[in-house]
Amino acid sequence: MRLPLCSRSTGPEIAPVLFCLFLSARPAILGCHRALLLQGPSLPGQPGQGKKIGHRSVDASGETTYKKTTSSTLKGAIQLGIGYTVGNLSSKPERDVLMQDFYVVESIFFPSEGSNLTPAHHYADFRFKTYAPVAFRYFRELFGIRPDDYLYSLCNEPLIELSNPGASGSLFYVTSDDEFIIKTVMHKEAEFLQKLLPGYYMNLNQNPRTLLPKFYGLYCVQSGGKNIRVVVMNNILPRVVKMHLKFDLKGSTYKRRASKKEKEKSSPTYKDLDFIQDMPEGLMLDADTFSALVKTLQRDCLVLESFKIMDYSLLLGVHNIDQQERERQSEGAHSTSDEKRPVGQKALYSTAMESIQGGAARGESIDTDDTMGGIPAVNGKGERLLLHVGIIDILQSYRFIKKLEHTWKALVHDGDTVSVHRPSFYAERFFKFMTNTVFRKNSSLKSSPSKKGRSALLAVKTSGPTAAFSASQLPSEKDETQYDLRAARSYPTLDDEGNGLVGVSWL
Repeated sequence: MRLPLCSRSTGPEIAPVLFCLFLSARPAILGCHRALLLQGPSLPGQPGQGKKIGHRSVDASGETTYKKTTSSTLKGAIQLGIGYTVGNLSSKPERDVLMQDFYVVESIFFPSEGSNLTPAHHYADFRFKTYAPVAFRYFRELFGIRPDDYLYSLCNEPLIELSNPGASGSLFYVTSDDEFIIKTVMHKEAEFLQKLLPGYYMNLNQNPRTLLPKFYGLYCVQSGGKNIRVVVMNNILPRVVKMHLKFDLKGSTYKRRASKKEKEKSSPTYKDLDFIQDMPEGLMLDADTFSALVKTLQRDCLVLESFKIMDYSLLLGVHNIDQQERERQSEGAHSTSDEKRPVGQKALYSTAMESIQGGAARGESIDTDDTMGGIPAVNGKGERLLLHVGIIDILQSYRFIKKLEHTWKALVHDGDTVSVHRPSFYAERFFKFMTNTVFRKNSSLKSSPSKKGRSALLAVKTSGPTAAFSASQLPSEKDETQYDLRAARSYPTLDDEGNGLVGVSWL
């Protein structure tokens, strides 16, 4: 079965005619078996009177429901389905990925009483669909994820539901070992992802170094006449590392400030205007790390533009090492050396540092004991930071509805400041904001002496007896070097193996 492609784009010449239609339509526009036993039985619940966002609501007992299916039921169905499909696939011999593999959909029925293929369970009967299983097996292998590790992470312990700060109405689950995120997606997003798979395959073959989401599987749970589609991805913000700041950045300024309600949360997600206001000096990286990050962002933006994707964000988590030490001292805690360090993520390229440097692909050891996979940086106060970054929400194509939305907003506000924009402009603005405003190159920071030692924390070049950072050691003037996506086309992008520019050579 092949999912239909996205609808054809609509020319700008008819936008005025459609504007009235937009006004009238504006209101509509405007998540193995042992783990299941641990979760216990659950029955589909009915949405209660709580707040409903999209398909997500809260039932009378206070449990989250999605399309009238309780979260615990959905988690159980996902674990049963993935346990079966991955185990079944492992019995099939490995082979090259063929074009038709991107459009294969496998289906298995899970009756509650069990069958000769499936175990009995406490949930209502459901059907589980797996999209492009052979292609996604290849992606998992490319990222160093073995089938048994994938199954262990997803099915050995109960999935943990995360609170969702966005307004999409999606459900988010994280595995107990922090490796994977499971997110519910809309039909159009799942359809668009399947359309992207051949290009995604070619892109990763040329260069696995990317901050784009790492897609490990696309599935669908059919129950009670409803289809619940979920995608398994890498986890950008590990829970074992405290994020002192979180940002969702688009490079847009129109209404890009966290709401008062958001700021009242224990761990708010700030936006572009908040970053500009609170961190005017940006985040400073050593020259080598900055260069690697710029090249990765450049390739990713060109790939997203080539697929006509827009409205994506850079999710940025900031762990402040110095603040963490002050907090421990104020709480009377023991020194860091006396404490058991958290276990870092195991999957290759799951961490930000591996995503932009990718040493593990060449057989090098992943040494992230000191940084937990974060990118070392300093802020304007000279405080040591670890950055966890990744591009999210890439399953939005510049389709008809988005063109109408931009037309409306552009009439009321400056069109160049709104988040919805044509893909080429969006990519250019996004890249400029990240490389000129958010991340800065600082020649005062020493680069890691070797790839293996790259996880060592950055140090300011100073002859003083202390390794502490101070604001006086940081440059007072803004780096005048400006980066833009068009100029970046001639920016050196070949990786160490001599692969060509990703997203250009094959388009």
